[in-house]
Amino acid sequence: MPFYLEAIVCALLLIGSLFTLVGAIGLLRLPDFFMRLHGPTKSTTLGVGGVVIASVVYFSSVGEGWSLHEILLTAFLFLTAPISAHMLAKAAMQQRVPVHPPTRGRPWLTDRGAESEPDDDGGEDGAGGR
Repeated sequence: MPFYLEAIVCALLLIGSLFTLVGAIGLLRLPDFFMRLHGPTKSTTLGVGGVVIASVVYFSSVGEGWSLHEILLTAFLFLTAPISAHMLAKAAMQQRVPVHPPTRGRPWLTDRGAESEPDDDGGEDGAGGR
């Protein structure tokens, strides 16, 4: 395998590992559910993506050719991780999971600062869910 491909594979592995480490640290250190969800979702998606892309580069350079299952795995990861994080965040908002006090932009608060109650059709007070 040529040296430049080894360097690319090593760089992708190091970058992927660094992103995954940052995501793990974020999971441990961030104060509330939404922040803990955001950190690992973004960084570990990029981290695992970097490792899988390094695998694609390595195995395509040693003569095995492009691996369709690795490319599909990367596409599946980049599609499902943000969607699942979004669904978890929406469920946490519905359950009114408490947030860290300095956090801004709580959508379940009205302009006056009082908590709004969902009406019968699932929307907020008088907004019809908008």
